[in-house]
Parts: sequence; C-alpha cells; structure tokens
Amino acid sequence: MSANEDTPVTVNENKDQFRPEDHEHDHFLLTTVVGSYPKPKWLNRAKELYQDPDHEFDEDDWQEAKDDASRLITAEHERAGLDAVVDGEMRRNEMVEFFAHRIDGYEFNGPVKVWGHNYFDKPSVVSEVEYDESWLVDEYEFTAAASDRPVKVPITGPYTLANWSFNEAYEDDEALTYDLADLVNEEIEKLVEAGARYIQIDEPALATTPDDHAIVGEALERIVADIPEEVRIGLHVCYGDYSRIYPEILEFPVDEFDLELANGDYEQLDVFKDPEFSKDLALGVTDAHVAEVESVEQIEENILKGLEVVPPEQLVVSPDCGVKLLPREVAYGKMANMVEAARNVEADLDAGNIDIERGAPAPADD
Repeated sequence: MSANEDTPVTVNENKDQFRPEDHEHDHFLLTTVVGSYPKPKWLNRAKELYQDPDHEFDEDDWQEAKDDASRLITAEHERAGLDAVVDGEMRRNEMVEFFAHRIDGYEFNGPVKVWGHNYFDKPSVVSEVEYDESWLVDEYEFTAAASDRPVKVPITGPYTLANWSFNEAYEDDEALTYDLADLVNEEIEKLVEAGARYIQIDEPALATTPDDHAIVGEALERIVADIPEEVRIGLHVCYGDYSRIYPEILEFPVDEFDLELANGDYEQLDVFKDPEFSKDLALGVTDAHVAEVESVEQIEENILKGLEVVPPEQLVVSPDCGVKLLPREVAYGKMANMVEAARNVEADLDAGNIDIERGAPAPADD
C-alpha cells in the first residue's frame, strides 16, 4: 500500500501478481512463510569456526556458508510448493539484534535473558538513530537470483525495534519509533529499486501493549510514504490480545495482516468478524510452537476458519510465525502439508463444495 493515489491498485490485484502463471485453480490462496526457518546444523558449526580466532575459517568462508544455506532453504521452500519464498533468514541471528547492528545510534552491552535458557543481546539506543548502509538489499538480490518465485522480505518494524530495546536517547519510545520508521521507509525504497514487491513488517510487540496502535499506525504511514501501490505491504502480529488493536488496525495503510491464531486454537478468531475485515488476512494455519506436523486434513479445517472472516480472494495461508525453533524436517512437513491443503481447498472452492459465507462444507442437494 502506498501514498501514490494516481494509479490505485486494489487489494486483490495486489495479491494476484503472485499467482503462478500455470496455477491450476480458478481460486488462488497465496501460500508463504512468515520468515525464519531452522538453520542447517552445519551453518551453526560454520559460525562457531568463524568466531574461533584459532581456526582458519575466514570471512570468505563464512560468507560462502551463508550463501549455501540461503540457496538450500530457498530451494526447500520451492520444493514445499510455496508461492512466495524467503531464504529462512539464514543471514540473521535475531529479529531486533540483526537490525540494531546495522543502525547508527544503537550499541550492545551483553546478553539479556528472555525466557527459559534463551538470551539475546538487547541493544540500547544511545544517540539519534541514523541510516548508514542497506540492511537487506544484498539478501533480497541473492535470494531473488536463487529462485524463480516471488521473494518476500520480512523487516522488523520500528515499534518492536523501539519497544524491545533500552531507550537512553529519546524522550519516549514514540519519538524513537517514528525516527526508526523513517529508516525503514528508506530501506524499503532501496528494496523496491532492487525489484522487491512483497514486504512484511514484523510487529510482535503491537498486541502486547495497550493503546499503542495509534503509534504503529503513524509509523506505518511513514513507512509506506512514496512506496508504489504495486508493492504489497504486510504486517505480521503475534502474541497478545488482538481485541486491543481491532478494529483500529483496519485503518493501517497495509494490504495484509498476518496473524498468529493456530497456537490459540482460533479462540480469538471472532475478534475479526465484527466489524467486517476489510484487508487481506494471512491466516496462521500451522502452529509454529508445536513440533508435530499437522495433517493435511487438519490444515484444511484451519483454512476454512479463515473463510469465516474473509472471502477466498482476501485469504493468504501461512504458518503462525517463524518456524526457526522447530526441527527442520518438521518445519518442512508443515510447509508441504500447508501447500497441499491450500490447493485442496482451492479445488473445493472451484467445485462449489464450500459455502464461502460460512467457510463450511456446502449443503448437499436433496
């Protein structure tokens, strides 16, 4: 979605640009992933070698390892049948830390425990944030060259970048969020110049903090300023209470909302039914927190839940969240079954076997 109103592009046209030319069904449920994917074990070993001063594994070796992993996971997404692919964020470590290392004004003071035995290097903002050099253009160009399918680019959003950091420089997180939004806009402009047409803003902090949807809305206005209409902008939100942000988020200048719902057994689905959901819904149909592969039949049932909220032309199918913490074979199984389920639902829609208004099997003829 963009500020360019001269050549308006509808939400559905914006999605249909990712329909494969040889797609066999009249209906099209775009299948994609949220972003992160399990790293090959050898990539983690390569990182250890690179960080070991006593080992002759240099910068070129480390770059080659990341390139190989990116090719491998991109091909794995293609093999699963996804319509829009990501390289699984093979070059990234953590969703805030990765970007903070690339933004002037941040510094690091050591790891912070977040849950269980998991730590991340929570950064501090110690001066005004500034854009230095591109964060993701090289990643995008490499992935696009490695695949013949559309590539989605996930970017951690400015509200989460501010909220999950120590703010030691700005009067409040709102001011920091807006400055970061301007930097994200600058990065997206460079990605668009490089050919990117599908950008996902990740804001997991949004639904966990009451009444800050207005801040995120203003940040998104800054992010999409002067971005062409044909560029699809999605917003990924996970965790938290969605009733805190709905229906206010319908005013956000995005084409698609990517929502984690499978993990909560769709208990919050009704939140999005009234008022009518007017954007595209990227529905989480596999649980990223469960190390078991859902059956094709179960995922089909989950997809039908999305049709309780939006018609097929507004539905996108994805996992709940990034799947990097799952065993790799489980992550792949979820993706492959998800694609098969989406194609089956498309066929049923074509055949008139689904009551679109209810997202349920059509009643049999008497």
